[in-house]
Amino acid sequence: MVLALVAAGLGLLARRRTAYGMAGLAAFGLVGAAAALSRPDAGAAHVLPSLAGAAAGAYALSRLWRRATRSDEDEYVTASRAADRASYRAVEVQSRTPAQPAGEAGPAGSPVSPVSPVSPAKPAVMRAGTVSPGPVSPGPVSPAPAPSSAPFSARPAEPYAFDRRRLLNGVAAGVVVAGAGGLGGWLLSGRKNGELARRGVAKILPRAARPAAPIPAGADLRISGLTPFVTPNADFYRVDTALVVPTVDPARWTLKIHGLVDRPVELTFADLLKRPLTEADVTLTCVSNEVGGSYAGNARWLGARLADVLRDAGIRREADMLLSVSEDGWTCGTPVDVVMDGRDALLAVAMNGEVLPEEHGFPVRQVVPGLYGYVSATKWVTEIRVTRFDRDEAYWTPRGWAAKGPIKTQSRIDLPRGGDKVRAGRTTVAGVAWAQHRGIDAVEVRVDGAGWQQAKLADVTGPDTWRQWSAEVDLTPGRHTVSVRATDATGYTQTADEAPPAPDGATGYHSITVTAR
Repeated sequence: MVLALVAAGLGLLARRRTAYGMAGLAAFGLVGAAAALSRPDAGAAHVLPSLAGAAAGAYALSRLWRRATRSDEDEYVTASRAADRASYRAVEVQSRTPAQPAGEAGPAGSPVSPVSPVSPAKPAVMRAGTVSPGPVSPGPVSPAPAPSSAPFSARPAEPYAFDRRRLLNGVAAGVVVAGAGGLGGWLLSGRKNGELARRGVAKILPRAARPAAPIPAGADLRISGLTPFVTPNADFYRVDTALVVPTVDPARWTLKIHGLVDRPVELTFADLLKRPLTEADVTLTCVSNEVGGSYAGNARWLGARLADVLRDAGIRREADMLLSVSEDGWTCGTPVDVVMDGRDALLAVAMNGEVLPEEHGFPVRQVVPGLYGYVSATKWVTEIRVTRFDRDEAYWTPRGWAAKGPIKTQSRIDLPRGGDKVRAGRTTVAGVAWAQHRGIDAVEVRVDGAGWQQAKLADVTGPDTWRQWSAEVDLTPGRHTVSVRATDATGYTQTADEAPPAPDGATGYHSITVTAR
């Protein structure tokens, strides 16, 4: 938005004098080049994108300016030609009408002395499309003057005018070219480099020192329309603040751990892979997820245990917060006691048997069971500052969200979907429920506010994942409301009280309305 406003300002300056606009573009190019050279790994080639951008801006400005001024030239030429045509018509009219001597006005039809045809003086251009003939004097007829050949800069001053359609066409073409160029550059450079790096990591990715137990056959009820137990990487939800997914070179990646520690640590990616890696099935959930929403997914993660890394650094007793920082500057505040209580909190490097996808945090991200993602799941993590909640704030806390975000017990109906038409009689209702690091012990459904009915639960690998469920209900013809609730392993049953996601997660029963026929 800032660049768009600056570009508009430069365009207005260029209307006064083109050099002003060009100077502004040159200044921006130099600022960009200076910023690029300020990076530690910068070389001479790093200034080229800024200089090329400034050159492209100058070219676009000159083209748009020529379009605007050409329209004004066309206006002047059109007016000149109109004046010339009017001059010819005046000559023709005067040559056909006898002139009367000065002071003599005979009656119609009376004889008059013949005179020679007259030649009008050159008409003066008053404004586009308007002429004022000069005085008529006797004399031989002279041909009308040729269209003006005076240079454009010598024309009389006229109101600024331009063809908006031509100008907008030029702007649109420039936007398309710039967008295509930017997209092409991003696809050809960043994504290609990132994919090559991921392939390189795939060749050296070690096996888990602590592999997860095999997923039981009964973990997936295999009902059509029901969310699968394992979410494919391509379907896993994504919520982050990155406008452009960071491309991080694992060969240059480091994780700095400092703050309230006895021994600050800086790990390279190779150092991390040398540590014993743990495999764990963990369901992640976003705090912005509405009741019944889709911002939840389950995957098998591989990574180093975060608690072990913190112990190596010598975390101090007064510390209660881990302020992790992403490659793009985003920050996250994680409670220390949660990470250190024995759960599988990981610095993950793989997801569902593959190297982490770029959009999910390659090369390294945090995964902490039992906490909403905004306080636990930092992608592209590069720094962890061991600190205290009364000293530091993470990205979302000053924006109105809670400093700590334990996941609330929730359940969701996946089928039938709200608004569906189903057959009257026996109908299958199914979905998923989650209460990470506590586990789900029971799920119940009800129809039209009647009594609660126990649902069948699928198997799970542990307390950190969601759990599939299904139930058979009887629906008579007509509209019905179906609701679901879950009870976790601590004995807590989710509340019916409805609350929005802010500040610490939505609550309430997920209900759908269907029509039975």
